Order: sequence, then C-alpha cells, then structure tokens
Amino acid sequence: MASITDDSARPVAKPTKTRGPLIYRQSIFTRLTHWLWVFCLFFLLFSGLNIFNAHPTLYFGQQSSFPNLQTEKPQFNAAWLDIGAVNTDAGPRGQTTILGHSFDTTGVLGLSGDPFDPSGYRAFPSWLTIPNWYDLASARVVHFFFAWLLVATLLVWLLASILNRHIREIPPSLADLRHLPADIGSHLKLRLDHGRHYNGLQKIAYSVVLFVMFPLIVATGITMSPGMDSWAPWLTEIFGGRQTARSIHFITVCCFVLFVAIHVLMMILAGPFNELRQMITGRYRASADVPFDPSRKDKP
Repeated sequence: MASITDDSARPVAKPTKTRGPLIYRQSIFTRLTHWLWVFCLFFLLFSGLNIFNAHPTLYFGQQSSFPNLQTEKPQFNAAWLDIGAVNTDAGPRGQTTILGHSFDTTGVLGLSGDPFDPSGYRAFPSWLTIPNWYDLASARVVHFFFAWLLVATLLVWLLASILNRHIREIPPSLADLRHLPADIGSHLKLRLDHGRHYNGLQKIAYSVVLFVMFPLIVATGITMSPGMDSWAPWLTEIFGGRQTARSIHFITVCCFVLFVAIHVLMMILAGPFNELRQMITGRYRASADVPFDPSRKDKP
C-alpha cells in the first residue's frame, strides 16, 4: 500500500539572499585624504578648545569686552556667548549664557579645574583639550600646524577629484533634488541605499561640508590671525571684524561636529564593516539590483 507523505512536514529551504557586486567606489586619493582629514580635524578641534579657553566669550563686530580689573565685570555687554564660572550662595557654579539667557552648566562647561584655585577655572574640561592643561602657546602651535596640513590635503583632494572627475559626483543634480523627498522617507524608515553613487541627501551634506564649511573654517581662521593682516587685510572687512570671524569660526565648527556625529551614526546603521571597507580598500558591497561593471574594477 502506497504511503502518503505530508508535504508540510518537509523542511523548507530558506531563500538565499542575493548579494550585490563588490563595486570600486572610492579612489586612493579620496581614501588617503579622508583619513588625513580625520587625523587633522582631531587635533584641530581639541587644540581649538584649549585656545578658546583663553577667552571663552564670543562677539559680533570689531570689539570684545574684557572685564574691568577693578570691578571684574565687562566694560560693556557685547557678548552673544559666554562660558564661565560665577559665585553663588551655594559656591562657584558653571554658567553658559547664550543671547542673554543663562543656563547652569556645572559639571559640563564653565567650572573645570582645581576647585581650590578659582582663577584656574576653564570653560572646557582638560580631557577635551590638547594639551590637556591650559597652554595657549602650545595649543596655537599644534592648531596652526594641523590647519596648514588640512589646507594642503584639501588642495590635493581638489586637484585629484578634478582629474579623475570624482568632483562631478558630489553636487546634487536636478534628478537628485526631485528624488529628495523619497530619500528622506527612506532614511526615516532606516531603508538605506547601497548604490554605486551617493544619494541626494549625501550629495547635499558632502557639498555643504566640502564647498561651504571647510572654506569658511579656513577663511575665518586666517582672518583671526593678526599675522595674516598684512597679506589679506580685506578678509577682516568681508567678515565684519575679527570678532565676527571668531564667532563664525566657532559656529561652523559646531555644525561640522554635528555632521560628524550624524555621519558616524549613519555609517553604523548602514553597516560599519561595509562602510569602513570602502574607505580602506575602495570597494563597497552594493545592493543586488546594482549592475556588475567590470570596466569599473567591480568584483562579484
């Protein structure tokens, strides 16, 4: 008698996920300059905080308001940002004032240093500065060295990107802008694209960083340097004063730090191994629907 088999009892093979091609996405120049930027910006940021601790107050215009030596109060109130320590009934407290609104930032900003030496209080804590003690001269040496190294790296990247036409892939096209709402929706749903080219959001972000933030940081940095006045005195006039340039420099750096935080977060969400591989080897595992192209050094 023939046996009856139950098909539902048979193990069902799981469908294999089709892998996309391993595309060649980043050139050697893009990878080298990327890691040089990371190296330079690390030292620039933390040495810059040490320099900022020398006078943790920002203004717009030509003048700053240093405190009167007798009253220890500013001669006139022109600051839009001030980070420091204030005396209260409960003892010294850290205070950050932004556009006239004060916030208690004890434990974060304004009250870093030896509690028995109030004159040594600093805006940013020592673990966030290079060197990790207050040394304006050393911080300026470190800052300017890596600033010029960053400028040189930017010029190398720009020249290489023009020659290999990589620079054409960065600015968003009209098609990218039309597809932008869909890109935003995909990112909100964490459906991240693994294509051969950058998507619209990436192109906008990289364009702002490379063509707006970096030039603005460099230009305002040069404007703040008294030694550059004889070379480019017109920069001070363009930015409306050295104090305005200092404020723009600080705000732009804060925006760049925010970009880096989002950049790292998106890298983790998109797959850190795949993202790091493209910046080390140049190769990137694309989605299955991306066509294989041997002329671009793709691999299966």
